[in-house]
Amino acid sequence: MPPRDQARRPYGCAVEVTLAVMGGKWKPVILYQLLDGPRRFGELRKTVGGATQRSLTLQLRELEMDGIVHRQVFAEVPPRVEYSLTEYGRTLAPVLDAMKAWGQSFRDRVEGTAEASDSRPPAEMSF
Repeated sequence: MPPRDQARRPYGCAVEVTLAVMGGKWKPVILYQLLDGPRRFGELRKTVGGATQRSLTLQLRELEMDGIVHRQVFAEVPPRVEYSLTEYGRTLAPVLDAMKAWGQSFRDRVEGTAEASDSRPPAEMSF
């Protein structure tokens, strides 16, 4: 499935492209949950927490349109649907792992559980 038109517009930098595809309140959490394997909608809804059914559905559809998530419908009664990462979607694993590590570090720093000894300013970023 070709990526949705939004991903084809010109961007200022590669970070913009990444955010266009995996940005959104729930997309990174959805993707992280799918790293462990296929999940049914109900499982995702429980693990994603505060997402409404509508927002979860919309974000899954966008990820599917971008070729990041695969949606498989099983011909059963009642119908069963599973979501999984595509092969290309799996390439986001290092990004998601880095986001998790940074989030844990930031949470520890904010909660005061980690040494805040590194007072150096952040390295200059180049996009």
